[in-house]
Amino acid sequence: MIMHNGSARYLIFFQYLGTKYSGVMKAPPHQVVKGVQNYLEDAVRSLRPVNEVSLSISSRTDTGVHALGNSAHFDLQRQNGKPPFAEEVLVDALNFHLRPEPIRITRAYRVPGGFHARFRAVSRTYVYRLAAGVTHHSCTPLPDANLCWGLRHIDLDVGAMRDAAALLVGTHNFSSFRALNSETPFKDPVKTLEMASLELGDAFAHKHFHRDIQFWELTFKSRSFLYKQVRRMTGALVAVGQGQMSVSGVKELLEAQDSQAYPHNLTSPPEGLFLTRVEYHRSDLQLYTQEDSQS
Repeated sequence: MIMHNGSARYLIFFQYLGTKYSGVMKAPPHQVVKGVQNYLEDAVRSLRPVNEVSLSISSRTDTGVHALGNSAHFDLQRQNGKPPFAEEVLVDALNFHLRPEPIRITRAYRVPGGFHARFRAVSRTYVYRLAAGVTHHSCTPLPDANLCWGLRHIDLDVGAMRDAAALLVGTHNFSSFRALNSETPFKDPVKTLEMASLELGDAFAHKHFHRDIQFWELTFKSRSFLYKQVRRMTGALVAVGQGQMSVSGVKELLEAQDSQAYPHNLTSPPEGLFLTRVEYHRSDLQLYTQEDSQS
C-alpha cells in the first residue's frame, strides 16, 4: 500500500513507567488519569501534522504495568508538502514534546502504509520482577519502588517453580489463566507459550543496600497473551515457590480450562511486570526509501 501526498507511516518503539497512568491505551476525555497513548498522541500533534492523529498500539498494558519496548504505528503528513521526517529527527522531536513524562521514544521506522503494529508483531516478551525478602514495603530500595513485587520471605522453591513453568510452555488452552473482560468471548484462549523461565535478577541498589533481598525474573514469550495471563501465571508460580500450590496443582489448573478455577487473590500485582520486547520480521523494518514510496 502506497501513501501519497507526503504522508508517511511510522512504527515507533517506546518505554514508560506505568505507575501514574491508567494503562497504555488512551483514556476518554472525562477521565482524570490519562493513558500513555494520550501523551504520545499529544506529542505527535505538537508536530502540527495535516492529518488527524491516531496511534495503533501493538500491546495493551494495564495500570501500573511498565514497558521497555512497546510499539505503535501512526500516519503523519506534514504541512505545505514538506517531506516526511527522518526517523532520527522524529525520535528527538517526540521526546522533546514528551518531557517531563516518564515516557521515551527509543526507535522509529518508516514503514509501508499497510503495516500494522499489532497484527504484524511475531512475538511479545514480558519480564516479571520479584524481590524476595521484603518484610515491609519500606524495605524495598527506592530505585526499585513500584518496579517489583516484594515477597515477604526470601526462600522460594526455585526448582518447583521451574518445573511448574515448564508445564506452561507449548500450545495450550489458557482459559484458566485469563481474567474475564468484555473481549473474552472474541478471544481464542489457545496460545503457544514459547518461553517461561525463572532466573536470578539484579538491581542497581542491590549491592549497596544492606538488606537480605533476592531478586528474581520470570520471563514469558509468546506471539500474544490473554488478558492478565502473565500476572496470573506469575501468581501461580510464586504460590508454588511458597509452598501454597503444588506443581501438579498448576497442571490441574491448566487442564481445567476455566477462568473461574483460578484461586482468588492469587494474581500478581501490576508493578512487577514489564513488557520488554515486541518483535517483527526483519523485512518489515527495512529502510523504507522515498524510491520505494513512489514505485
